[in-house]
Amino acid sequence: MCRDFQHALSNITKPSPNDLDWVGISSTWLHADLVRLMFGKLSHSTIIKDPNKKVAFKEKILVAGGWMPGRSTDDDAVRLAKVYGADCVINLSNINYVYTKDPRKFKDARLIKEISWKNFRKIVGNKWDPGKNLPFDPTAAKLAEKNGLMVVIANGKNLGNLKNILEEKKFKGTIIRSQIR
Repeated sequence: MCRDFQHALSNITKPSPNDLDWVGISSTWLHADLVRLMFGKLSHSTIIKDPNKKVAFKEKILVAGGWMPGRSTDDDAVRLAKVYGADCVINLSNINYVYTKDPRKFKDARLIKEISWKNFRKIVGNKWDPGKNLPFDPTAAKLAEKNGLMVVIANGKNLGNLKNILEEKKFKGTIIRSQIR
């Protein structure tokens, strides 16, 4: 939805990167509210919009949306992990694994099961670009590396696989961390 809205806006006018970010942020709030409401009483009553502020909550689930222009939800997740003392971020996407290149465009793209932050950043670069489709935002990657976080990238449509990740069983996905084991 985010990229569709950004594309629609770009077809009508010449939006600034800030405008494109706000369209994206607004779409994350709608998605976050949907997720929050799906979990009902298990979820905190409001979505988090500033990942740097710790919220006291009693419910089992805390849902966040986008924060501010120049940042992605990947960046928000890394900041939330830092605020709440987590050492791992699970990024559910529409891909099973990260590849060396886009496998839809390059037949020689290789699947990556585990990669260091240094090598991952060689693939995605270091610059934030609103609406760019990458497995994990480059600026969030820098922040995750700085904070010593591990990130797991996996397909969000496979709930059995998510269960395996949470239970620390074998799963389909890519692990990014400072040191490859």
